[in-house]
Amino acid sequence: MQDHTELRVIRQRPSGSSRPFLGCSPPHASPPNAPARSLYIHIPFCSHTCHYCDFYSIVDTRDRQDAFTERLVRELRAIAPNASGMPLESIFIGGGTPSLLRLNLWTDLLAAISDSFDLSLIRSDAGEFTVECNPDTASPDLLALLRSGGVNRVSMGAQSFHVAHLKTLERWHDPEAVPRAIEAARGAGIPRQSLDLIYAIPGQSLADLDHDLDAALSLNTEHISAYTLTYEPGTAMTARLSRGEFTRADEDLEADMFEHAASRLGGAGLDRYEVSNFARPGAECRHNMAYWRQRQWLAAGPSASGHFAGHRWKNVPRLDDYIDADDAGFAAIIDHEPPDARRALGERLMTGIRLAEGIDLDAALAIADGLDPTIRPRIRRIVESYTQSGHLSRIAPRIAPTPRGFLLVDRIAREFLDAIDSQ
Repeated sequence: MQDHTELRVIRQRPSGSSRPFLGCSPPHASPPNAPARSLYIHIPFCSHTCHYCDFYSIVDTRDRQDAFTERLVRELRAIAPNASGMPLESIFIGGGTPSLLRLNLWTDLLAAISDSFDLSLIRSDAGEFTVECNPDTASPDLLALLRSGGVNRVSMGAQSFHVAHLKTLERWHDPEAVPRAIEAARGAGIPRQSLDLIYAIPGQSLADLDHDLDAALSLNTEHISAYTLTYEPGTAMTARLSRGEFTRADEDLEADMFEHAASRLGGAGLDRYEVSNFARPGAECRHNMAYWRQRQWLAAGPSASGHFAGHRWKNVPRLDDYIDADDAGFAAIIDHEPPDARRALGERLMTGIRLAEGIDLDAALAIADGLDPTIRPRIRRIVESYTQSGHLSRIAPRIAPTPRGFLLVDRIAREFLDAIDSQ
C-alpha cells in the first residue's frame, strides 16, 4: 500500500488532452517559476496483484523491467528542469512493489535521480527519500544500494502479523520477514522506517488488531500507517464481497478498531498527525505532508499523478503505453486539469481537514470570498455545526478535527466540497 493516500481523494476529471504540458515552457507558479520541491516515482511491478489494491500494478515477469527503467530515466531527465534552482525536499518511490526492481536497474535509476536533481538536502538527511518495500523482497543488498543512493526512509508493507488475515488480503509474506527487513534496513544505515498496517479485515477481532499493534510497536519504528480496509471499485476484493465470499467488518467494530489503534499508538508515543498516520514528534512523512498541504510535486512513471503550478495530471496507467509514449522524454497524460481556483480551494479543505494541524479557516474563507460570496456562509455553517457537535475544534484562525472528529473527516470534506460547488 502506498503512503501517498491523498491521491485517492483528489477528484480527477479527464480533460480529453494527452499533451504533456510540462514539455513546453514551465507554467508559472506563485511566485513565478517556483520550482517543485517533491518528486513521486511509480514502479508498477508486483509478484501478484493483492485483492484489495487499486493502485496500478502488473505481475512482474521481468521481461519489461529494462525497457521500463530506460523510459523512466528519460522522463526524469525531461521533467527535472521544473525542479531546477532549489534542492528537492522529498522523494517517494511507490508502486507496485519497488523492491522487485533488479539491482542493476536500481543502480541506473538512482544515478539518473542524482544526476537530474539537486539532492543536497536529502543526502544531508535534512530532506526525505522514501522507498516502499515488501518484507520478503527487501534484501540487505538492495537496502545497502538504496542507502548509497540517498534513501533515508523505507515504508514496509506489513499489513498484518496474522497469517490468516494476510491470506485474506492475498499477501503472501511470512510475518517473521517484517522484523528481519526492518533490521536489515537499520543495518544498511537507513535511519527512518515506517510500517503499514490494515485493520477491519474480514474475520479480524479487536484482539487480533491488538496483536498486530503489539508486533508493530515492538519493532520501535518512528512511523506507523494504520488503514481501514477499503473496498475500492474494480478490485477483486470488492468483487469477492459482492459474491458473498466473506462478510465485511461490522461498522461498530471498525469504529472501535479505529479508536483503539489511535489509543495504543498514541500511548506508545506515536501521535496521530493525519487520519491514518502516526509518528513520533518530528518523524511525520514529509512527502505526504507536501500532498496534504497542497504543495507542488512532480511525478514520473505509469499512473503517477503530479501537481505543479496549479496543474494536476496523471500519466497513462498502462505499462506498454507508457513505454511507447515518448514526446521529448515526457509521458502521455490521460488526465490534465489546468489551474482552477474553486477546485484548489476544495482540495485545500479536503486534504487539510484530515490533518491534526487542521486548516487556516480565515485564509480559506478569504479565498472563497474572491470566488463567490455565498461560499463563506455555507462553510461557516458546516464549521459551526461540527464544532457544536464536538467533532471540530476552533482555535482562531484554525479549525482541526477533535479525536472523535477524525471518524467523520470524510463526511466533513464532502460537505465542504458541496458548499464550494453549489451554485
